[in-house]
Amino acid sequence: MSSLNSQIISQVRFLQRQSASLLLYQEVLNDEIGQAFLNLLDAFHQGEVSIISCLKAYGIWFQVQAKYRQTWQEHLITQILRADNPFTQQAQQIPFQELSTSLIEAAKQDLKTLQTLYQCQGEKVSQWLRSIAQLSENPMIWQPQPEQLDKIEELPLKSQFATLENWSEAVEPLANHYRKFGIGLFASASAFRWQTGKLIKILNPDPVHLTQLFGYETQRDMLLKNTEILLAGYTALNVLLYGSRGSGKSSLIKALLHQYSNRGLRLIEVPKSDLKDLPLVLEKLRGVPQKFIIFVDDLSFEEDDDAFKALKVVLEGNLTARPQNVVVYATSNRRHLVREYFADRPSPQENDEIQGWDTLQEKLSFSDRFGLTLTFEPADQNTYLSIVKHLASQAGIHISPEELQFQALQWATRHNGRSGRTARQFIDYLGAELAIFIK
Repeated sequence: MSSLNSQIISQVRFLQRQSASLLLYQEVLNDEIGQAFLNLLDAFHQGEVSIISCLKAYGIWFQVQAKYRQTWQEHLITQILRADNPFTQQAQQIPFQELSTSLIEAAKQDLKTLQTLYQCQGEKVSQWLRSIAQLSENPMIWQPQPEQLDKIEELPLKSQFATLENWSEAVEPLANHYRKFGIGLFASASAFRWQTGKLIKILNPDPVHLTQLFGYETQRDMLLKNTEILLAGYTALNVLLYGSRGSGKSSLIKALLHQYSNRGLRLIEVPKSDLKDLPLVLEKLRGVPQKFIIFVDDLSFEEDDDAFKALKVVLEGNLTARPQNVVVYATSNRRHLVREYFADRPSPQENDEIQGWDTLQEKLSFSDRFGLTLTFEPADQNTYLSIVKHLASQAGIHISPEELQFQALQWATRHNGRSGRTARQFIDYLGAELAIFIK
């Protein structure tokens, strides 16, 4: 073994010891990039035995950086900012001055350790591989992507970590960051779906923005005000958006995410089939700094539906208080959310419930348990054409107003009637048709 390779192995062993010594932040190395880095260190440690293993391990490390479009250093800082451990959990809940001294000192020690891993830059690793594998030139390293958009709230601390000489000095700003922006899953994404008993990140949420929605301004403004109340930390109302299909009820809720995600708003979609899990979902959100909208789309219930009972408990409350950082926004095409049949109407038959009308009224008044009900009436012709004109302008479609109106009305007649959804479908089709077939 050459003296140069001995020096490399010594540095590798030091990094392995540093990685193993983490007290709180072990999880920052548990993802694909972190594990690939540790496997690469192991391969270097055995470099004289299997040069092929070193080459393969480096290739995997390069591949996972490319997969997530992050360099090793960018990724390490991101993992620190979103870490979920006893220090970050407590820092999220209480002021820095009230944290345990032992916890703070352990965090400082880990940050200094992670700084040594951060200093193991791609160029250095590439040089190590060239020496151990006796290559003619340094292997390519994954280059940072300057056009990549970072989360706005993470930029100040990312810049601080990149320039700070001693990372342990960042422990208080880091704790304040956790307290303001949260940790773990809710710090890494803004949209989620409750599925099979757990929260799943939605990596590509619907890109609809408020500027794309036209009409129903009164309903939109009321929903925005209620959401602003939620974000300000006051008790906001649960909201039912009721009305005709295609009027933009769901799109309006989804657009809130893009409007307010940088202020800590998160959207959790809960399908009707999983509403029985709502109490469990709420407990996961209690005490978290972000604000949450539980989004339930196309809501309706059958008699004796367990989902009906679960949602009723959340809306009305029980002995356990609803977290103040959570509201339910639901959409429905039905004013009465529980289906009513003629057979349900009480009649003086034997064995019937004596207070049958009370039971029926409880079902029919379920929508009243929402603090705010916003009604979306069917679009008339003028509203429909106004939406078409607005969307056409945004899409850069330039045809005569007369031709646009004629085609829009023809489309509504032949397809799904007048609605915001129909207008969007028409404009999408018209834009593609003009681009491909009409020159």
